[in-house]
Amino acid sequence: MSIKPLLFCAGLCFVMFSGACAQQEPNNKTAPADTGYQNMDVPAFRELITAPNTVLLDVRTPAETAQGKIEGAMELDYNSPDFAGKVAQLDKSKTYLVYCRSGNRSSKACAIMQQQGFEHLYNLQGGMLAWGK
Repeated sequence: MSIKPLLFCAGLCFVMFSGACAQQEPNNKTAPADTGYQNMDVPAFRELITAPNTVLLDVRTPAETAQGKIEGAMELDYNSPDFAGKVAQLDKSKTYLVYCRSGNRSSKACAIMQQQGFEHLYNLQGGMLAWGK
């Protein structure tokens, strides 16, 4: 067996590996690129709240939001049977910062919104549990 094919394969692996590393996103945005939204940690999420054309969206139940919410948040219960229909009425040109209790429902809400054509979606990683720390 010749050494040239081995060197070629090793070089190809090196190029592919180094290119993959160079394209990693910062830690505060950890959702895979194919999700259509980005997970954000509390500091990054907090920074975006005051950005123009931004809507803060709380997708918890009314009982949960009655215990407190992030100031200025619009409430839209993910568990409501007409959640997808209500989301469809929102302005798709805006940026949405979505959160729930732990980040699970809000990530599902972001996925629904992405499927409906929303392009600027951010999920609060850890939800209100992380926000309160």
